[in-house]
Amino acid sequence: MRPERRSRTKPDPGARARPARTGRPPRKASPSSQRTPPARPSAATTAIPIAEATAEERRNRLTLEEDKPAVERCLEELVFGDVGGDEDALLRSLRGARVQVHEDSDDAEVENEAKGNFPPQKRPVWVDEEDEDEEMVDMRNNRFRKDMMKNASESKLSKEKLQKRLKEEFQHAMGGVPAWAETSKRKTSSDDESEEDEDDLLQRTGNFLSTSVSLPRGILKMKNCQHANAERPTTAQISSVQFHPCAQVVMVAGLDNAFSLFQVDGKTNPKIQSIYLEKFPIFKACFSANGEQVLATSTHSRVLYVYDMLAGKLIPVHQVRGLKERMVKSFEVSPDGSFLLINGIAGYSHLLSMKTKELIGSMKINGRVSASAFTSDSKKIYTYSGEGEVYIWDVNSRKCLNRFVDEGSLCGLSIATSRNGQYVACGSGCGVVNIYSQDSCLQETNPKPIKAIMNLVTGVTSLAFNPATEILAIASKKMKEAVKLVHLPSCTVFSNFPIVKRKTISLVHSMDFSPRGGYFALGNEKGKALMYRLHHYSDF
Repeated sequence: MRPERRSRTKPDPGARARPARTGRPPRKASPSSQRTPPARPSAATTAIPIAEATAEERRNRLTLEEDKPAVERCLEELVFGDVGGDEDALLRSLRGARVQVHEDSDDAEVENEAKGNFPPQKRPVWVDEEDEDEEMVDMRNNRFRKDMMKNASESKLSKEKLQKRLKEEFQHAMGGVPAWAETSKRKTSSDDESEEDEDDLLQRTGNFLSTSVSLPRGILKMKNCQHANAERPTTAQISSVQFHPCAQVVMVAGLDNAFSLFQVDGKTNPKIQSIYLEKFPIFKACFSANGEQVLATSTHSRVLYVYDMLAGKLIPVHQVRGLKERMVKSFEVSPDGSFLLINGIAGYSHLLSMKTKELIGSMKINGRVSASAFTSDSKKIYTYSGEGEVYIWDVNSRKCLNRFVDEGSLCGLSIATSRNGQYVACGSGCGVVNIYSQDSCLQETNPKPIKAIMNLVTGVTSLAFNPATEILAIASKKMKEAVKLVHLPSCTVFSNFPIVKRKTISLVHSMDFSPRGGYFALGNEKGKALMYRLHHYSDF
């Protein structure tokens, strides 16, 4: 038989201190296993010399205190406070706070404790009574503030009331509070939420510069505003209406030999300026790309007028060098502001320098030119012929890149390109508007339209895309109330515009959207520039 093995498990150190259950006394360990710890001095032996040293130090300090002059003691009280002669308490408190800061607190706690230890702010020694008085602003002697007065008693307003009035005017002009100005909608998220948003952003693709909420189709939320030219009424036909590219201003020009500028607020639309051109019924007026000039042509004159708004000077261009046209009527300005395109006779289109008004080159098509349009990058030109053909030109080389026949068109009248470079719209004499993709127009010899809009029965004379490329406005000046707003990309017509029963629109000769789509304007033959506020777009 094998001898029984002894257990090698180590004894529990706590078992030595506990008495045995049987009542026997615990076994004593062997002398070799007992370890005697080194002897430590007792608290009584250490307290005696420390106490003696402390008493001796106190006597020395008291002797030094008696020898200090009164000025020095006063300075110490200002710096360290009144410790009442107990410097040991001061040293202990400083030493204890120092140890606690280094051992028991992290950086944030130290910062908070440091902030809490600052003494309270003292009251100012001297207060100027004029600082507390509210400064009043004169409203009557300023032409912009004068319009904000509600009654004669508001000849002077405080700065706080004036700021509140400006906010009210801005919100009324914008149709409400813009989304970027609403503090309640601003998201205050933690670092974890921001990281999740970044991950979500990297997992999606798309145009992040577009509006976050797309325009719904069906019904367009809009309201009628005061006529743009209400402060300068006229009975002459409105030939051009256009919004300023930078400022909240609209221009209205017509056959009454004048064009006028109005400030857009949707309420009164105050007139800024009117320019009268003698014996010059305006056929078309247009802003330059930077908004510093206004170009105007007439129905029976070869003169091109350029009005410099900064200098307040009217410059007539009697003859363009190298151009032999008898009359200058229809023209287009490139979006980058570099070129001016004049639609001539006998199929010619002339490209001019916007800066010098000199001829750069000419392009020739078969038949006559009925309409032209630049692309958004100003690198290509779409020319629509009277026979229904579309030509695409390269601006730099003036070479034809492609040519195709507009499907079902026998007579071309108008053409427009979208700002995002996606669509081309062609309006024909039979009332059909074909919407094409710009890529297919460049690559295919016989492109098919994405959609044919057949809601008009007379020739489509005006086309306009809104800046967000969500609305296409189509109109005909040959029939009253012949205007429609088409939703993109569904290519469906908004059912609530126009309201035919009211018959307020009449014959549309010109139309335009504001730079960010908040307003839409129409010019008719009765001399009214109708204006509408589109609620989906919060900005001008």
